[in-house]
Amino acid sequence: MARELFDLIVFDWDGTLMDSTAHITRSIQAACRDLGLPVPGDEAASYVIGLGLREALQIAAPTLDPADYPRLVERYRIHYLLKDQQTELFAGVREMLTELRDTGYLLAVATGKSRVGLNRALADSRLTSLFDGTRCADETFSKPHPAMLQELTRELGQDLGRTVMIGDTTHDLQMAINAGAAAIGVAYGAHASGALEKLEPRFVAQDVAALAGWLRENA
Repeated sequence: MARELFDLIVFDWDGTLMDSTAHITRSIQAACRDLGLPVPGDEAASYVIGLGLREALQIAAPTLDPADYPRLVERYRIHYLLKDQQTELFAGVREMLTELRDTGYLLAVATGKSRVGLNRALADSRLTSLFDGTRCADETFSKPHPAMLQELTRELGQDLGRTVMIGDTTHDLQMAINAGAAAIGVAYGAHASGALEKLEPRFVAQDVAALAGWLRENA
């Protein structure tokens, strides 16, 4: 069934569907502290959310010898996994996704998480069956490279011109621009509303209810 604007809706995961921004920020800071590195502030640490883990930590810890990145990655994962089970979906996400799926949209995820991490998160949140396709940063190029969206549309037989990317960071929106897809920002995650609005997305949602409402009326 053809939709008015979009056939494929692609979501970022952390900070868009899952309320994990603060946990990721604290894990980055703790990993830097473990290695005696300058600890980035909240804004700097949250800025890199959405990138692939290695790319994110390179920006968060620019003084670190590249040979030591594996150590920093290991420390990050230890801190993240300690409290991973405490992160939850934003209120209203499950209902929004179910409604979109029942309406006939194809749904996908494009995330900076690893494949192992996303599979675990999907299983824990019982959302695996709702998505038609997923792409992770350890499988292809990291955001804002357009590869995730290009690969998802090819896999699902969809047109980038009828695809929308929804995310909480400028990396998500820039990826959509680079791919020739539409973009929607959410202002309840890692990046501030003003930064998202500068990239001129179709809409910036202040909460999940506003996002669901916009999609219901406009997508």
